[in-house]
Amino acid sequence: MKELINFRNVKKTYTIGEKSFDALNGASFSINKGEFVVILGPSGAGKSTILNLLGGMDKATSGEIIIDGKDISKLSSKELTKYRAENIGFIFQFYNILPTLTVQENVELINDIVKNPKPAMEVLKGVGLDMHAGKFPNQLSGGEQQRVSIARAIAKNPLLLLCDEPTGALDSQTGVEVLKLLKAQCGEDANTVVVVTHNSLIAEIADRVIRVKNGKIRSNEVNSNPKNIEEVEW
Repeated sequence: MKELINFRNVKKTYTIGEKSFDALNGASFSINKGEFVVILGPSGAGKSTILNLLGGMDKATSGEIIIDGKDISKLSSKELTKYRAENIGFIFQFYNILPTLTVQENVELINDIVKNPKPAMEVLKGVGLDMHAGKFPNQLSGGEQQRVSIARAIAKNPLLLLCDEPTGALDSQTGVEVLKLLKAQCGEDANTVVVVTHNSLIAEIADRVIRVKNGKIRSNEVNSNPKNIEEVEW
């Protein structure tokens, strides 16, 4: 597989008042195109900071962040906005869908910001929501709302799907269905999915597991035999 991401000695320092702290301190790792990757660590380890940097929502204090051959740490704010719009699909623990728009309209929102979006109804069919296209979010279950969020991210046809605790607000059965959807997006000719979580069970289905603690990468291991989702005792 082709290397897609190369984090090189990345440091991120935040300053609050007169105090500074390092959310990341010399973090280095690589990820290949098409992998399903889990970034695992406790609260405060630095994993959400990694996600924010990969997504161009924040800038590194030092180091290099190479995405598909381009160092995004050197981009201007305007260039980062373009990078996010064209390359990144975000999926969060809470769904961030608009309550006044229908399911289809929520997915079609991205049509105004990307050049080659996937057709909304095609994507909704893929996540099992085509029959709910005309409904509003308050008419859906939590799992269905998360699938709307996933559909919107997929419709961007992004280089990277970045997921921050995507099953954190769901029951285990619904969470399994969401993970199946995310895993199905991966492949050398498809998306690369990066999931940030503290749930070690999700690591069992990953192609690659990156463990973070105290702002440092403790390990970056390829899972030579990832489990099928049904094999994990959720």
